[in-house]
Amino acid sequence: MTPLRSLLFVPGDSGKKLGKIDQTPADAFILDLEDAVAPARKAAAREMVAAFLAERPRQTRAAQYWVRINPLDTDHPLVDLAAIVAAAPDGIMLPKVNGPADVLRASHYLDALEVVAGIAPGSIRILPVATETAVAPFRLGDYAAAGLARLYGLTWGAEDLSSAIGASGNSDASGEWAFTYRMVRSLCLLGAHAAGVEAVDTLHADFRDIEGLRASSRASRAEGFGGRLAIHPAQVEAINDCYSPSPEEVDFAHRVIALFAANPDAGTLGLEGRMLDMPHLKQARKTLAMHEARRG
Repeated sequence: MTPLRSLLFVPGDSGKKLGKIDQTPADAFILDLEDAVAPARKAAAREMVAAFLAERPRQTRAAQYWVRINPLDTDHPLVDLAAIVAAAPDGIMLPKVNGPADVLRASHYLDALEVVAGIAPGSIRILPVATETAVAPFRLGDYAAAGLARLYGLTWGAEDLSSAIGASGNSDASGEWAFTYRMVRSLCLLGAHAAGVEAVDTLHADFRDIEGLRASSRASRAEGFGGRLAIHPAQVEAINDCYSPSPEEVDFAHRVIALFAANPDAGTLGLEGRMLDMPHLKQARKTLAMHEARRG
């Protein structure tokens, strides 16, 4: 599966914003039933999201449609899932999880609801926001052995975590993430790769700061994140660009693969002053696979 570069939040109760989705080139849209929807609007949002999905059968979708449901420790998640599973969302974003056990619980709900709806078992993936409670960061390494077949990836968030630990802010004097949040971000990245799933970076809060978004996204991809969350359509193009292989990367990948193909018995080779071995070949193949998938 090609990694999702951009995952754009859209309030589930806003007909106006739902109506603009087809004009936005995000790889995935997260139709929100949680934080973007006031309690009095939850029922209306469920109906609107279910209708929106039903009008776009999976086989006709140019992008993926995910739904952020409400946390498992509220009265809403089962009602959310019961309302939208029959319309076959591509995935569920699960907020405020404490660890793999919460993802497994949500997966069991989906097992039953998919059967009732008559849609392919296991076809709805799960993306947990895996750092929003105080205990959650300690369990990021547990996803590697949890055997969660629906797990698409792991993502992280700072706002709910700061609230959970009673912090007055989540940035330092320079405006960058404070140490606790940098640490949690790194643990999320490592936890995702240990589990063999996608690492999805958190949002860039200032949607007007496109240059800052580009800089942080380039750094994020260099570290190993495959995509990131977005909160405004204006962010999508920059995110897609930054999480796609550049022409220079594609050219270098071609040359790495050609070099190893010409020297099949070599374990280490030199190219332009760099020593290359098997991890470089694997990365080159991954780069070309992503490039071909995006080009197609």
